[in-house]
Amino acid sequence: ERTVQRTRVWCDERFNFQATFLQCLAKHVPNIYSAEMDPLLEKQEEMVQAAILYPLECYLFGEDPDIFLEKLQQSGTSQLCGKVFKGGETTYSCRDCAVDPTCVLCMDCFQNSIHKNHRYKMHSSTGGGFCDCGDTEAWKAGPLCTKHEPGASGSAKENSECQLNEEIMEHSRRVFPSVIKYIVDMLIWEEEKELPPELTTREKVDSYYCVLFNDEHHSYDHVIYSLQRALGCELGEAQLHTTAIDKEGRRAVKAGHYASCQEAKEEIKRHSENVSQRPLHVEVLHADVMAHQKFALRLGSWLNKLMSYSSDFRQIFCQICLKEEAGSEKPCFISKLMLWDAKLHKGARKVLHELIFSSFFMEMEYKKLFAVEFVKYYKALQKEYISDDHDRVLSVTALSVQMFTVPTLARHLIEEQNVITIITETLLEVLPEYLDKNDKFNFQGYSQDKLNRVYAVIYDLRYVLVSKPTLWTDRLRERFLDGFVSFLRILTCMQGMEEIKRQIGQHIEVDPDWEAAIAIQMQLKNILLMFQEWCACDEELLLKAYRECHKAVMRCSTNGRSREKTVFHLCGHTLESRPYRVSADPVSIHLPLSRTLAGLHVRLSKTGTISRLHEFVSPEEFQVELLIEYPLRCLVLVAQVAAEMWRRNGLSLISQVFYYQDVKCREEMYDKDIIMLQIGASLMDPNQFLLLILQRYELADAFKKIKPTKDQDLIKQCNVLIEEMLQILIYVVGERYVPGVSNVTKEDVIMREIIHLLCIEPMAHSAITKSLPENENNETGLENVIDKVATFKKPGVSGHGVYELKDECLKEFNMFFYHYTKTQHSKAEHTQKKRRKQENRDEALPPPPPPDFSPAFSNVVRILNCDVMMHILRTILQRAVELETHLWTEAMIQMVLHLLSLGLLEEKQQLQTSPEEEVTFDFYHKATRMGSSALNAVSVLTLLERLKRVPQLEAQKDTVNWILQMFDTVKRLREKSSLTTVAATSGSEATKGDESTQDKEKAERKRKAEAARLHRQKIMAQMSALQRNFIETHKLLYENTLEAQGKEDAIMEEESMSSTIDCSKIALGPKRGPSVAEKEVLTCILCQEEQEVKLESAAMVLSACVQKSTALTQNRSRILELSGDTLDPLFMHPDLPCGTHTGSCGHVMHAACWQKYFEAMQLNFRQRLHVEQIFDLENGEYLCPLCKSLCNTVIPIVPLQAQKINSEDAEAVAQILSLARWLEIIIVRISGYSVKNAEENLPAFTNKGMGNSALEFHSILSFGVQSSVKYSSSIKEMLILFATTIYRVGLKVAPNEADYRIPMMTWSTCAFTIQCIENLLETEGKPLFGSLQNRQHSGLKALVQFAAAQRTTSPQVLIQKHLVRLLGVLLPNFKAEDTPSLLEVDMFHVLVGVVLSFPSLYWEDAVDLQPSSISSAYNHLYLFHLTTLAHITQIVVSSATESPTVQSSDNSEEARSAESFCREACQYTSGCFGQDIPGWFVWDCVKKGIMPYLRSAALFFHYLLGVSPPEELLQVSEEGQFKALCSYLSLPTNLFLLFQEYWDTVNPLLQRWCTDPVVLSSLKGKSIAIRYPRKRNSLIELPEDYSCLLNQASQFRCPRSSDDEQKHPVLCLFCGAMLCSQNTCCQELVNGEELGACTSHALQCGAGVCMFLKIRECKVVLIEGKTRGCLYPAPYLDEYGETDPGLKRGNPLHLCRERYRKLHLLWQQHCIIEEIARSQETNQIFFGFNWQLL
Repeated sequence: ERTVQRTRVWCDERFNFQATFLQCLAKHVPNIYSAEMDPLLEKQEEMVQAAILYPLECYLFGEDPDIFLEKLQQSGTSQLCGKVFKGGETTYSCRDCAVDPTCVLCMDCFQNSIHKNHRYKMHSSTGGGFCDCGDTEAWKAGPLCTKHEPGASGSAKENSECQLNEEIMEHSRRVFPSVIKYIVDMLIWEEEKELPPELTTREKVDSYYCVLFNDEHHSYDHVIYSLQRALGCELGEAQLHTTAIDKEGRRAVKAGHYASCQEAKEEIKRHSENVSQRPLHVEVLHADVMAHQKFALRLGSWLNKLMSYSSDFRQIFCQICLKEEAGSEKPCFISKLMLWDAKLHKGARKVLHELIFSSFFMEMEYKKLFAVEFVKYYKALQKEYISDDHDRVLSVTALSVQMFTVPTLARHLIEEQNVITIITETLLEVLPEYLDKNDKFNFQGYSQDKLNRVYAVIYDLRYVLVSKPTLWTDRLRERFLDGFVSFLRILTCMQGMEEIKRQIGQHIEVDPDWEAAIAIQMQLKNILLMFQEWCACDEELLLKAYRECHKAVMRCSTNGRSREKTVFHLCGHTLESRPYRVSADPVSIHLPLSRTLAGLHVRLSKTGTISRLHEFVSPEEFQVELLIEYPLRCLVLVAQVAAEMWRRNGLSLISQVFYYQDVKCREEMYDKDIIMLQIGASLMDPNQFLLLILQRYELADAFKKIKPTKDQDLIKQCNVLIEEMLQILIYVVGERYVPGVSNVTKEDVIMREIIHLLCIEPMAHSAITKSLPENENNETGLENVIDKVATFKKPGVSGHGVYELKDECLKEFNMFFYHYTKTQHSKAEHTQKKRRKQENRDEALPPPPPPDFSPAFSNVVRILNCDVMMHILRTILQRAVELETHLWTEAMIQMVLHLLSLGLLEEKQQLQTSPEEEVTFDFYHKATRMGSSALNAVSVLTLLERLKRVPQLEAQKDTVNWILQMFDTVKRLREKSSLTTVAATSGSEATKGDESTQDKEKAERKRKAEAARLHRQKIMAQMSALQRNFIETHKLLYENTLEAQGKEDAIMEEESMSSTIDCSKIALGPKRGPSVAEKEVLTCILCQEEQEVKLESAAMVLSACVQKSTALTQNRSRILELSGDTLDPLFMHPDLPCGTHTGSCGHVMHAACWQKYFEAMQLNFRQRLHVEQIFDLENGEYLCPLCKSLCNTVIPIVPLQAQKINSEDAEAVAQILSLARWLEIIIVRISGYSVKNAEENLPAFTNKGMGNSALEFHSILSFGVQSSVKYSSSIKEMLILFATTIYRVGLKVAPNEADYRIPMMTWSTCAFTIQCIENLLETEGKPLFGSLQNRQHSGLKALVQFAAAQRTTSPQVLIQKHLVRLLGVLLPNFKAEDTPSLLEVDMFHVLVGVVLSFPSLYWEDAVDLQPSSISSAYNHLYLFHLTTLAHITQIVVSSATESPTVQSSDNSEEARSAESFCREACQYTSGCFGQDIPGWFVWDCVKKGIMPYLRSAALFFHYLLGVSPPEELLQVSEEGQFKALCSYLSLPTNLFLLFQEYWDTVNPLLQRWCTDPVVLSSLKGKSIAIRYPRKRNSLIELPEDYSCLLNQASQFRCPRSSDDEQKHPVLCLFCGAMLCSQNTCCQELVNGEELGACTSHALQCGAGVCMFLKIRECKVVLIEGKTRGCLYPAPYLDEYGETDPGLKRGNPLHLCRERYRKLHLLWQQHCIIEEIARSQETNQIFFGFNWQLL
């Protein structure tokens, strides 16, 4: 009711809305935001809604706001998406359709667009961008996704609804100005104590806040420290404050009177200031000011929400923001805010920028007006930003990319606002402190932060130029030219900046800062290219720009005119030039002006406009010598650095030269300098040009006949300089792959680059991309051409795919390719020569025929046949022939030969295309003529003939031959063509003719190769014959058996061939096969000595690693006990929640050697305390000395005791010892012990109704005993050591050799390890025996033998106690209170426990006895049968309870016996167990369910007794495997027959098992029992396409934090949980330690070992414990077979199954720890990472 009245008041026409609004605010705002120290956000929000926003909305809409907005929402959406990105969100760009790379889509729009199937790129946003879906100017195709297409929201009457009615428009025009004015006024309010008069209602109270502001200079810790010191608050509170400051930008840290707040302010400033840092920014604000500022932001977000509902709201809002007050000079509202931006705190900026995005940027015409305002204040804004200390993302200048990249808008801004000039002037204005007295830049002592901010301005220039105009207007031309001239001013300041002078005598003291200049050069590279492209669009423009650029170069080149000219003569030619020496005078590597001119010149040549050049630059003005002077100096500098003349100038020069030629800079540095020389060569007299080059390279004397010094260094220097000069000459004449220099396209250029890269070696896609220059859109053009020149080879399970060059492209190889580095050059040459050798061809690598120069450059080739060139070539060849070894090098000769080849090729091409009279290029003639002076009286041709005889040049022989042939060819062409036949045909004939010599050589080569091949074949044949022979003689070695078997075995095998399954291969019972203990002789890896393993000799050990594992768990949600102080590990739950796994790397050492090694490691570690160790020596960890696997213990190798059963005795025993009798004997024996140890307090077992006095305490001994095995003391010591490790690691407790749980842990790790191996073999589909790796085989053998031997090191009474408890599960007589039910134990663990502990019943006080072979055979048989019966019952009760879905009328014997079993079971469970379940189904369940148990048991008994398994278990087959297992383990194949056989004995047991309350509750469906067979664990299913994962991650919300900041989501690959990593919000306190989300999850999920996928970075993380982890490549590959860590390249990624499988095996084989240790050993840099906070 009240609100309606209030609304009416506001509605009254006569009243003044603004005044009422402000009164209302003045009344409510201070009360709502009164508690700023710890604000109750929900309560504040409620009050704001009720008191202010609800009435405001009612007034605005004239009806209930919710209903109205709902209607608006329905009525249609904008076609622009407009989603603003947060930091870390994934953005997508389409390489096929985006106008430039800044056009991006958000996840939703991308998933619903056509670009999903194009070549897209994924990247993480830095924050602050904006989704371009719906912007037609951003996309060449598919601008709208299906969500934003006009018909998408489904309403036909869209436009009618969308318009707001007049009344609401009227209200908005009234409400918006007041709201906006209030927001602007409050945000730029500077008074700390007062409010504007219209907002002050009540008398002023003395209540102030001390407010701390965010900046980017102080670290988190520094702020926390300052707050703790200044305010004396707790760490927790200081952390809270700091987090809030970082998020919001400011926070009240103290409330109180003005004086106390002022004092706090001074304190904080004092504590946060130090030598290098400014103090923190603190203000004292009046409580009311603070409240209104907060509310202004709340109103901002309210407006922001409104904007999204209707276009009309947006337009009204923009009009008001842009409206300037009449007659005042003040800027409009939005400009005020922009200009104030750098003074606002973070939270306010965010609101402001979101408001601009949701209003201006959603309406095209207002975006344009906003851009005009933005450019109007551009200089001021950029200067504010450069002195601001917040990141670029938080600055209003970051919005430039949204405006400048829109092509129409950019054009408008160039024409109307002159934006290029404004940006370039801004650049000059923000860098004044870096100009020296000559107005050149000098970045010595620059500030990195400031320069990074300046780059933002450079980026803006790039954005404006990114799309070239198609239509040129006069105004656009004029404005662009203005901008270009203004840009030339920047280049003028860079031309010749940071000059350097060669250090002589003394090394430079401090390396100058060179990075800044190179970095700016890199930033400008694309801009320079874009300017050139823009100029080339229009003929007039290009010529005018050329003129301006030429003027600028001339202005920079005039300053050296003062010196006299010198004259230089050589072979009849003279050169007048200014004296200048690179080695003595200052020189600079930065010449952007000259290089831009070169770029424009090439474009003139390409478009043919060069013919009009003389109208703009007269020939007198042109002065080509001056133009090439500076680039030439630069090339000479590079040559001298290579000749080590500048060694004393330190590293900075070497780095500059590296970048000068590197792919990131070379397009606008090195390449352009070569072009400049080509321009010089095309316009100067060739002899003059060469003389100038000789002079600048300081080689004038080297080619006059002056005898050089004896100084070796100088000679070497001179030789390198000659090589470098020849190389440049080769480039000037031969490098024509530039559009404009010759008639080639961009594709040709890229193809040539790729061919030369692949000539070095096959390369990955990313490596090729890195070696190619990128254009302004970050594209290299690689994909368009790669398939023409190369074929792709897919990768294997590791490594990456590579491209290999196609054979037909090899002929393009040019050894002197100008982008090769020195190493690449020699590598490529080596590879190509090797390849030609393999193909039995000569090793000559002549240059491929280059394309023809375009007309403007056609004169360049005259260099080749001018006098000076001939002189140079002849001089060098002559030195070689005359064997003046110190004056020439092989490289030099190679280059001379290359130049000769180029000359001959050029002449040949000219002769083939035009008649001989017209060809003035007379290279052949000059080369065959005698030299002009008497000294050089030999022709080049004669010298070549003599060169073949120089022994050092053997390698060049083929090349020389090739050149001599070319001479021949050209000679023929000259002679033939004088007979006026058509040149072309004669050319081909001539080549036929001159191949005669070559043919002879080829034939000779071929013959040799053939002979070699035959010889090889013969040897191979002999080898394989020998090999066959060897296999025949040593046949046994090659048989796929697990261990070599004894002779008896072989004989028995022959006899029993008739029966289907071999009888000798039975492990249990009286028919047990022989176990042959072969002699084991092992070599210690430390001392290399051999030793046979014997009981009495010193122990040998295997290095091993014991770890907890959840690899088999059936229930991930089970909470694991972290410390095992109270755990009782005797029984394993059938879930297998967490076991102890023992693995070995299979390397053997003497125990003594190992102990020495371990002590040495400890000693070494103590001495190197500062180095972090990968392993934890305290816990016994070490790296295996051989394979560097991580180990934490050793397994003693206990030899297998050979046992043979006498069959007659066995038969005799069989008559007496039935299962019933055996059970009685045990019960008597155990009861006897308990009477003896009555004081031990074991329950006295009564002889329940079996009053057979004949059975007495010692009956058990009557079936055969033998004396116990005696172990040597060192083996005993090792047994104890290893058992203690298992106990310590498995239970996570302190070691204690006497603990009663040690034997339990021993049996448990033995059983669990066997189950893991069985599981692994099953998942890999390998046979049970014969396919184990050697390390698994030897580890398992040692482990089982150890487990059997460990009993002897513990008190037998203790072992008996454990045995009685274990038997309690099987035999009702022994049931104690704590005996678990049948459904709560894992039967295989029980089996291992009872078999290994049973011999303790043979213990007597006086003598040490153990059962004989026959006794143990029966013990094993009956124990195994008992556990098997129990396990079958387990399976039937838990897994065969569901009725089957399919029907089958299988009526086999098995099915019938299964039915009768069920009938019995049904009686005992009082009808809970259904009778109606068909027998075949029960049998099926049992057979499937019992398989893993039988397989594990077979492994266990095989390694315990050494009886060879049947052949069937060496292959993989379902049916055969089951039969073979039953035979090996003495079971009937119809397992239910066991029950029938022992029925009388088993009946009471079955009754006892089935009436257990747990079993009954499970059958009634109250509790859930584990079903068999257990499920095999695998890593979680990952989606095929990586973008699905990114999608999941983008929807992930951290469960513990409310803000929408993006987190680092990681995915656990074991259980699929998504966690929030590396963030304080999700840290847990475990045992008083702070652990990150991943680390604490790993403790539960993988018992400390876990595998995560970092989704945003596409990396797998393996972690173990709290301190160790490593990164591992993710199983996602792009189409080029490469992983993409960090999504740097952003190509679409797809799951690679093989690699994921490899990760799965890493987990199941328990190799994660090993992988981590290996990785940490190879890259020890990663120690800075705090794994426990992951």
